[in-house]
Amino acid sequence: MKQLFKYILNTIPRPILIRLSYVIRPVIAFLLRGKKFTDPIDGKSFKSFLPYGYGSQRENVLSPSTLSLERHRLLWLYLKNETDFFTHHHKVLHFAPEQAFYKRFRKMKNIEYTTTDLESPLADVKADICNLPFKDDSYDVILCNHVLEHIPDDTKAMKEVFRVLRPGGMAILQIPQDLSRATTFEDNSITDRKERAKIFGQYDHVRIYGLDYFNKLRSIGFIVNEVDYTKQLSTPLIIKYALAKGEIIPVCYKP
Repeated sequence: MKQLFKYILNTIPRPILIRLSYVIRPVIAFLLRGKKFTDPIDGKSFKSFLPYGYGSQRENVLSPSTLSLERHRLLWLYLKNETDFFTHHHKVLHFAPEQAFYKRFRKMKNIEYTTTDLESPLADVKADICNLPFKDDSYDVILCNHVLEHIPDDTKAMKEVFRVLRPGGMAILQIPQDLSRATTFEDNSITDRKERAKIFGQYDHVRIYGLDYFNKLRSIGFIVNEVDYTKQLSTPLIIKYALAKGEIIPVCYKP
C-alpha cells in the first residue's frame, strides 16, 4: 500500500487528487474502522491511519475520514483549545484550503471565510500569493499552511500576507521544517522532479526551512510565537491523534 500511495502522490496532479478523494475516502474509512487512532477533527476512530509521503512514506499519518495529516490535527487542537477561532467573529483568509478543514470552516457561522489558490478547485479566488487582489488590513485570521515551501520568492509572499492581515490579526504559517537545521537550504539549479523529491522531500518544493524561518518572519514585521503545542498534550494523546511530537506552529501577529 505504501508504494501505491507514493505512486499516486507523485503522478496524479493535486486538483485531480482532491476530486478523486471524495469518491474513495468513504470506502477506505469504512474498511479501517477501529479504536487505535482517533481523528480529533471529526472524532472518528480507526484501527490504522494511512501512510503518506512523496518521498519516504510515514506510517499511520493520513486520517481516512478527513484526510488530515499530523499538522492538520495539531492545528485543529490548537485553534479549538487555545484561541477564539470557533467562538468569535473573524474575517478569515485561507490559502490552499485543506480538505480536512474546508467544509467545516465553510459552515461556521461566526467567520467570513474566503479561500484562495492558483490551482485548487476549492479556491474562491484564484490568486498568486505574491500578488494578492485584497486590500491592506483586510483579514483577522490568515491560514497559510505548507504553501511557502512551494514559492520561489517566499519573501514577497510573506510581505503580501503581512499586508492583508489587519493590525492585531493572527496568521498561522506552517511549513515543513527541519528543526536540526540552523539555516534554510534552497538551490534553484535543482529542477529534476525526482531529485527535488529526494532533496527537498517533495517534487514541487523549492527549499527546506531551518530554524531561521521564524526570524525571517520577524524581519517582515510579524510578532512570532513558536508554539510547540505537543508539550501541552500527554504522550497517550499524541499517539492516539497520531501527531508529530515537537512540531512547531508559527503563530504570527501583526502589530
